[in-house]
Amino acid sequence: MSLVNVPVKEQTAGLTTAADAAAEARMFRRPSEWRIFWEAFSQDRLALGAATLIGLVCLASLLAPVLSPYDPTVGDNAQRLAPLGTPGHLLGLDGQGRDILSRLLWGGQVSLIIALLPVTVASVISVILGLVAGFFGGKVDMLIMRTLDVFFAFPAVLLAVAIAGVLGPGMLNVMLSITIVLIPYISRVAYMATVTVKNELFVDQARVSGARPRQILFHHILPNTLSPVIVYGSTLVGIMIVLGAGLSFLGLGITPPRPDWGIMCSDGRNFLSVAPHVSAVPGIMLILVAMSFNIVGDGLRDALDPKLRR
Repeated sequence: MSLVNVPVKEQTAGLTTAADAAAEARMFRRPSEWRIFWEAFSQDRLALGAATLIGLVCLASLLAPVLSPYDPTVGDNAQRLAPLGTPGHLLGLDGQGRDILSRLLWGGQVSLIIALLPVTVASVISVILGLVAGFFGGKVDMLIMRTLDVFFAFPAVLLAVAIAGVLGPGMLNVMLSITIVLIPYISRVAYMATVTVKNELFVDQARVSGARPRQILFHHILPNTLSPVIVYGSTLVGIMIVLGAGLSFLGLGITPPRPDWGIMCSDGRNFLSVAPHVSAVPGIMLILVAMSFNIVGDGLRDALDPKLRR
């Protein structure tokens, strides 16, 4: 029977039933992983606020050439150590008459790069080492992990200071020393995640179905290994911001007159009694940004782990 011979009411009822079925299917369709993650992460207001602060700081540092009111390396000796709220200088001036707000914006570029780039590079290298050692095991595991265990014999901060002292001051040397220090720690996280995942049932099913080791490694194990590495790496960024600033404070990091939050704290230590804002402003920024990365790391852990999702 053709649709033309069917009464209008029956045609409408059929269409309504199909529309209801489609709506019901959309209602019970499983949301995407990204949506699940975002809904879980957005419920953590503290982590969301910390992520917003980090985004604003990164944006302001990126736009430093536009937002900076003065040259961060040129000072005005006539207004040395001007306090907060000085007309034309919202955050005052340092011991050499340089605008603190301008140096804070430009210094943010250096401080964030010193932390973000080494953590990213170290994470990539560590994931490769952890995957290879955890998946293949045996002598490969022994060679890689025992070599990395040597670095655990030294405190991380002292090792970074020693490497930076040998390499000399400079932005590239600071990033290299931080990267070397981070690789053993992130590799351990990636290794433990790989060992745990490779014994799961879905990996055994992939082996039985005839999947090659490369397919198992990259399609089944790697995606499940990235989550703990991302969470751990996000918490390390805040620590590395403080470590990079500490190296600059000791004269082993960025060399003046290039601004850096650690150098700004170091420049103001001689004026703590008469102008504490010179060190307090970059110090407070360091604390806020470092704590924000730690809070975001906790939020990512809760959002990425199904057992911890609200």
